[in-house]
Amino acid sequence: MKPGIHPAYRPVVFRDRAADFAFLTRSTATSDTTVEWEDGNTYPVIDVEISSASHPFYTGTQRVLDTAGRVERFERRYGRGRRGR
Repeated sequence: MKPGIHPAYRPVVFRDRAADFAFLTRSTATSDTTVEWEDGNTYPVIDVEISSASHPFYTGTQRVLDTAGRVERFERRYGRGRRGR
C-alpha cells in the first residue's frame, strides 16, 4: 500500500441503540462521539439503526406475509396471464 493515501484503520465501537447492543471492531469510519469500552479504553462510537441483534433475519422475529392474498390481488388486478389459459 502507498503510504499517506489510505484512511486510518483503528478500533471503533458500533452501537445499535434499538437493541442495546454494541461491538468493538476495526474500521476506517470516524466519529466525534466517544465511549468508554469494557477494557477501560475510549473509542469512537458510531450509532447504527440495524445490527445482527435487531435485524429480523438474525433474531427470528420476521413477519409472515399472506402470500396467497397477494397472488389473488395480483390476478384480480392484472388477470391470470398465460398460466390460467
